[in-house]
Amino acid sequence: MSDASPLLVAFDLDDTLAPSKSAIDPRIGDLLLALAEKVEVAIISGGQLQQFRSQVVERLPKASPELLSHFHLMPTCGTQYYLLTPAGVETVYAHSLTDDEKQRALAAVHEEAERLGLWESEPWGDILEDRGSQITFSALGQSAPLEAKMAWDPTGEKKNSLREAVANRIPDLEVRSGGSTSVDITHRGIDKAYGMNKLVEATGIPLDDMLFVGDRLDPDGNDYPVLAMGVECQAVHGWEDTAAFLEQLIPTLPARTGH
Repeated sequence: MSDASPLLVAFDLDDTLAPSKSAIDPRIGDLLLALAEKVEVAIISGGQLQQFRSQVVERLPKASPELLSHFHLMPTCGTQYYLLTPAGVETVYAHSLTDDEKQRALAAVHEEAERLGLWESEPWGDILEDRGSQITFSALGQSAPLEAKMAWDPTGEKKNSLREAVANRIPDLEVRSGGSTSVDITHRGIDKAYGMNKLVEATGIPLDDMLFVGDRLDPDGNDYPVLAMGVECQAVHGWEDTAAFLEQLIPTLPARTGH
């Protein structure tokens, strides 16, 4: 980004806008609307649409359809793209995996997790989830409490060994380390950089005029592809960091001119 202010600010979801799988704090809701008064606001996450709805959309303060039209939702790293309209969440596109790809992905991750001793016998909810354009493995189950997730693999070693083993089994698909306990499988070339490029196509705003905010910008992190493509990034550690950053950023942004 040049010295000029960003025209679009994109966010990771879990541990950036909200604690993992949890609703945004009212402070974040107010800040997102204040930000949308001035720029386009995008959320790009490996999570599925239902998470975007329950964690963010349903928690936003009341706002005009005009203001909400500046939100761009990109679940499963941009393989799905939705806008907020007066009628609700509107699908722009959704690129799903084929049944064959899904079956091979599910089998590979299940078998390799068992082989590595990472298949939990008493999880909190489903371990494997079909998100249409993405298969997600959640080591402790979809509804595991935050404390358990944080304690499961603090070094990332378990998750990285599983990712590598699964990737060797299904070389035609992309296997990525997701959240604190998750591994995501998509079509090749699908990561948050893919999502950012889709945003360029959708909005006409160049990457140089975008800013990305995320908690996993380290080389092993799922936000790193955005940094690697040259987009200006702001690293945060949790939603409180994001809130503090936005409280500084928003007053510096010029008023919106046209669309």
